[in-house]
Amino acid sequence: MQPEGFRNQHLREHYARLLGLDPTALTPGQLTYQLRRLRLHGLIERIPRSHRYQLTDFGLRAALFLTRLYSRTIRPGMSLIDPQALPSRHALQRAFNNLEQQIHTFCQEQKLAA
Repeated sequence: MQPEGFRNQHLREHYARLLGLDPTALTPGQLTYQLRRLRLHGLIERIPRSHRYQLTDFGLRAALFLTRLYSRTIRPGMSLIDPQALPSRHALQRAFNNLEQQIHTFCQEQKLAA
């Protein structure tokens, strides 16, 4: 977090990397749109009399919550359902294997392409 806030142009490289794009492919308007969405959801706020934004207390709490949620539940859970992983007897993996088989069966019955 930067004490003086951040500008649209500071985010371009980071945001483009997340999208797998060249930073020059993103226009300032595209980033302004994303910043506006974050502001309307209360995650960031504009610093008065500047073109800079800062994270709100709620934005910081949301970022910490989502980071911890990913680390403690999503990442370990994804490793349990990975079809490339070694066979596991974990109930979650069995449930996903069953779900995958049921979807495959349904698609065959409905003559849907894979």
